[in-house]
Amino acid sequence: MQYPQLSLLLEAGGILACNRHLTASHRVPAVANYFLTGEIMQKEKTHATAIELKGITKTFGSVVANNQIDLSVRKGEILALLGENGSGKTTLMNMLSGIYRPDSGSVLLNGEAVTINSPEDAIEFGIGMIHQHFKLVDVLSATDNIMLGVKGGSRWLKKTRSDKIQEISRHFGLDISPEKKIYQMSVGEKQTVEILKVMYRNANILILDEPTAVLTPQETKKLFDILRRMKAEGCAIIIITHKLNEVMEISDRVTILRKGESIATVETAETNAHELTELMVGRPVELSIDRPENGFEETLLEVHHLTVANEEGFEAIQDIKFELKRGEILGVAGIAGSGQKELCEAMAGLLPVSKGAILYNKENIIGKSPEEIIKMGISMSFIPEDRLGMGLAASMGMVDNMMLKTYKKNKGPFVSRKEARELSKRLIKQLGIVTPGVDTPVRRLSGGNVQKVLLGREIESNPNVLITAYAVRGLDINSSYTIYDSLNEQKQKGVGILFIGEDLDVMLELCDRIMVLCHGKVTGIVEAKTSTKEEIGLLMTGGSGKEGSADA
Repeated sequence: MQYPQLSLLLEAGGILACNRHLTASHRVPAVANYFLTGEIMQKEKTHATAIELKGITKTFGSVVANNQIDLSVRKGEILALLGENGSGKTTLMNMLSGIYRPDSGSVLLNGEAVTINSPEDAIEFGIGMIHQHFKLVDVLSATDNIMLGVKGGSRWLKKTRSDKIQEISRHFGLDISPEKKIYQMSVGEKQTVEILKVMYRNANILILDEPTAVLTPQETKKLFDILRRMKAEGCAIIIITHKLNEVMEISDRVTILRKGESIATVETAETNAHELTELMVGRPVELSIDRPENGFEETLLEVHHLTVANEEGFEAIQDIKFELKRGEILGVAGIAGSGQKELCEAMAGLLPVSKGAILYNKENIIGKSPEEIIKMGISMSFIPEDRLGMGLAASMGMVDNMMLKTYKKNKGPFVSRKEARELSKRLIKQLGIVTPGVDTPVRRLSGGNVQKVLLGREIESNPNVLITAYAVRGLDINSSYTIYDSLNEQKQKGVGILFIGEDLDVMLELCDRIMVLCHGKVTGIVEAKTSTKEEIGLLMTGGSGKEGSADA
């Protein structure tokens, strides 16, 4: 038997209860309960408080991230943590997971005061956190990343642990290759590794920071099934998400933070999306998206028979064709991994094109240098899905990141940062970016604020073609609607916008047309105002939509 203590543990009343008496290296992974004990698993008492935070305060220089926050999570409960970007949600959870230490306040675990000085301490207490920005080593495999930090990780156990990871993956439908390198993975695959890493360490207090941001609707459903099963076994779960429909679906209670303070905790069954939004923002917010009419007729870009291979040499985009009109928002929908990433990067000139053409004024731009493309009259902005890896220099502040876009070669020996500094200050005010200062490295900002920096920089460069991949991923409701308004402003200026999105409700409201990809091929292009989620969902799985839609 893989776990020699198992029979003793079962007799003593269940794995979750007995894991407290074992070191982290000898604990039975929580998911092993399903494989080894099935429905006879003994449940710990639910509704007792699992973890409680009292008067937690944390500051970074002059910025008060958390101010006297109280929060409690019960066993057998899913608590949603809501708040605008920069409201202190992730900072609060980072203290619970041992990354930060509070300046004041106390943490109680099962009613007893504890001190969490490090992530290792958190793991010993059964606390696991899945971070919004991945904590993975790119050059290592999935198995090596999952095993990092696990005591007793000698090489002769690697095969056994790899098999165990595969077993967990198969059981929960998490599609991952244990020996695949992280740098070879899509964003969705990296998220799966993070989930497996926490599950392997037997967390019975689970924290998830925007866990569905990179998941398909099908993957989200599977994740929620896992969370409900863990909840039924007495686990305490905290989920940070800006998707109010997910909050209403999965949570039992909701705690709202605003400007670093706890505003309220409400029962999910007794609230609604509008009330939660008002508590977050402090004022009523209209949850509707405008779609101004397109006043332009000109075609901006024509894509003909485009074929693009991914990094592994497979054709991620296969012989697709479409056109992008001036003053149009063309949405791109599809299950994750359908070619959205490769399409964006090929159009932005970051991936070589195997076949086909991208025409501007009947002239092919493929193979031309950025200077040649600019001379043709194309000013292109690109907002990639990997905002810190590809979009911004994480170690630089806002000013230097602005200069990466605005810097122009000149004959002088000195570089002036004045213009970039003024732009940074303007974006902070315009987009509500929360940062200690314009020179603070962007890696220290919350995920939503990082996205605002990137999107603000790209829009301010006055493009006529804007390619955006998941522009509001990780943004709160208020910030998301600010971005939708900004995109509509660009549309009314005549900018052609390629909008890769994941929320079909938003795409149907915001976009003029929606192109659907499935396995790298276009299965249909539909008019957003007359289409439905059901039609798009069918196209996403390779089915046929309205007759003739693929040639729209």
